[in-house]
Amino acid sequence: MIDYLSRLSLGRAVLWCYFIWYSLAIAWYFDPSPTLWLTSLGIGTMMGFGLLFSTTGFPFTPTNLGKWQVCRFFFMPFCVSSFSAIVKGHGFTFIVFPTSKQTAIAIMTCTIFCVLVISLKRMKSATS
Repeated sequence: MIDYLSRLSLGRAVLWCYFIWYSLAIAWYFDPSPTLWLTSLGIGTMMGFGLLFSTTGFPFTPTNLGKWQVCRFFFMPFCVSSFSAIVKGHGFTFIVFPTSKQTAIAIMTCTIFCVLVISLKRMKSATS
């Protein structure tokens, strides 16, 4: 895990911050409705294939995408749709939590993650 974090690109660190933000929203505002999750799964699947078709020659041309890249094609639309459904009616503005305490916790969690990644990168480059 330390090696993975020390090699994390800026883009992937941002994606991890998105996931942290999403996870906190789900933890604080979880809705057990099967309809919400099945709809999100359907949207994730439909959009995932759309992204796969539009960025590659899939299924007719072999692709050079890694398994995690393909996974993100499906997972990100799932997260977007479930986030939208979870936050509806809870007072979110854009993606900002309805309370300053929750927003501060989310920002601090992402900041701690980024500081950890930067620290591990510096430690790795100092030992190389």
